[in-house]
Amino acid sequence: MFEIGEYVVCGAKGVCQIRDITHIDMSGADKEKLYYVLAPVGDKNGTIYVPTDSEKIIMRRTISKEEAERLIDELPQIELLWVPDDKQREETYKEALRTCDYHAWVSIVKTLYQRKKERLAQGKKATAVDERYMKAAENGLYGELSLTLGVPREKMENYIRERLS
Repeated sequence: MFEIGEYVVCGAKGVCQIRDITHIDMSGADKEKLYYVLAPVGDKNGTIYVPTDSEKIIMRRTISKEEAERLIDELPQIELLWVPDDKQREETYKEALRTCDYHAWVSIVKTLYQRKKERLAQGKKATAVDERYMKAAENGLYGELSLTLGVPREKMENYIRERLS
């Protein structure tokens, strides 16, 4: 079980802080169950309720500073997540985001960056689906790295570039 005040990564929601662990009085909610009350980092008004025994929603602790630095160093070796079929691609990205696996987030970002570059070279724009999943994967990845490394979120991309060069 996680503790109040701890930072976690929650499904596709990204980095959250555990604000409380309690029973909730809401219609449709099991009043006997304990819930994590999560505050998404970067969304001051957001609140997420997750049953402490949920098997559907994946939650994990944020990575350590050492793991974050190792991940950045490994970025060039992480494979693309190339799926030629549009419908299959969206489903693959959606599942990868849900896993809370930062390697999967990197694969999505790298793939969509490459795909966008290719589409622009052909005179096409990036698709709305690609933009949506790029934003979601970057938010998860950069949000977690920002928190762990103490680098502002908006400077994370430059931090990564500098570290790799």
